Amino acid sequence: MAARHLEPDTVALRARWGAFAWTAENAEKARAIIARYPEGRQRSAVMPLLDLAQRQVGAETNTQGWLPIPVMEFVARELGMPIIRVVEVATFYTMYNLVPVGRFHVQVCGTTPCVLRGSDDLIAACHQRGMKAGHVTADGLWTFTEVECMGNCASAPMVQINDDNYEDLTADRLNGILDALARGEQPKTGTQEPGRHTVEPVGALSSLTAMATENHDYRGEW
Repeated sequence: MAARHLEPDTVALRARWGAFAWTAENAEKARAIIARYPEGRQRSAVMPLLDLAQRQVGAETNTQGWLPIPVMEFVARELGMPIIRVVEVATFYTMYNLVPVGRFHVQVCGTTPCVLRGSDDLIAACHQRGMKAGHVTADGLWTFTEVECMGNCASAPMVQINDDNYEDLTADRLNGILDALARGEQPKTGTQEPGRHTVEPVGALSSLTAMATENHDYRGEW
């Protein structure tokens, strides 16, 4: 599962991230985010600001991004919050990375529907590439995490890589996606099943057939 421990707060960490501040573009975004909340409720912006900070770290390191302690301290100062409150949020939600990650964070769903549809093969394919939980591969490209359900059960098994979902996977399809990412390409996101666009049945429709060509209202027929 996802690593939920903080990266040690070392002298080297402070040297690298102790002077963290928004870029000009992100400072404008941060002001707009905080302005969404009524007076006295600005601390409610902690989640989007943590996401923005993680993305800035990612842009600076050519990775998906993560949250060093000095960066979380910066967010705490921006919102006038005790640092522990910011850490509580960051450690609770797995969308925030607490330790360094690779350029591509490969999150494989290991919940029952995906397991029944072959997610063990996807995990094995990741391991064959040198990925293991809680580590960055030597080339800096990959971080692997096994996660709980991400809501794509109808197109299982699925993997989330950074901000994109890839569904209806096999080990070969996943390897093709990873190869494309390594080459600097953007593979097709969503379902990888030929002829399938979302989560409609594969093959001919067996129910609600009138919906194939129009937004048919069945209510009068029930």
